[in-house]
Amino acid sequence: MYSEIQRERADIGGLVARPEYREWNPELIKPKKLLNPVKASRSHQELHRELLMNHRRGLGVDSKPELQRVLEHRRRNQLIKKKKEELEAKRLQCPFEQELLRRQQRLNQLEKPPEKEEDHAPEFIKVRENLRRIATLTSEEREL
Repeated sequence: MYSEIQRERADIGGLVARPEYREWNPELIKPKKLLNPVKASRSHQELHRELLMNHRRGLGVDSKPELQRVLEHRRRNQLIKKKKEELEAKRLQCPFEQELLRRQQRLNQLEKPPEKEEDHAPEFIKVRENLRRIATLTSEEREL
């Protein structure tokens, strides 16, 4: 079966026209092999040269991909930058500003009424307590 496929390919190869450079007219310009723009670029050549040098020295390629290393480096720099900003913000706060913040926090706590258990009680219990208050008030008024 494999030999049959090879025969068919050989027959097809005979049908394809192959340019024969010997028979060409000497006045015609011979085609040149096109350059690969990636391989021709300077950065690619430098990278290739660096890889060859590292290979010759016996330095292995890092186990982490370059993208992962760059992302880790960026994350690390962002964390360091954020910590520096926080420390600087704390350092720049003068005692006066700190006292103002404390007072503002106290005022906010005082303004916010503490939640009572009564607020969460069902409505019939609230009505019952109101009726008791009214009943006690009326009984006190009668006594006076």
